[in-house]
Amino acid sequence: RWTYPHNTMSDNAINLKDFQVHDKDTGSASYQAALLTQRIIHLTAHLGTHTKDFSSRRGLLKLVAQRRKMLDYLKSENEESYTKVVQGLGLRR
Repeated sequence: RWTYPHNTMSDNAINLKDFQVHDKDTGSASYQAALLTQRIIHLTAHLGTHTKDFSSRRGLLKLVAQRRKMLDYLKSENEESYTKVVQGLGLRR
């Protein structure tokens, strides 16, 4: 009998604590971009095995657009933290 593999989102290599401004930070732009990247990686892996899951694909595209807007905001506010976040997440921007 086939069972669903229990991969959690915490298996990803992104350490969210590196992007926090302070200990209880959950709302800064850098933290939110890291969190969105973690979710994007998770959904990309999911779509690798479930190629016909079009609703998840739509959700992935929405997350990518949301992350792009977040990074654009971060770039306009603080160029230094923007470059730090992009390099820390390994993005091609």
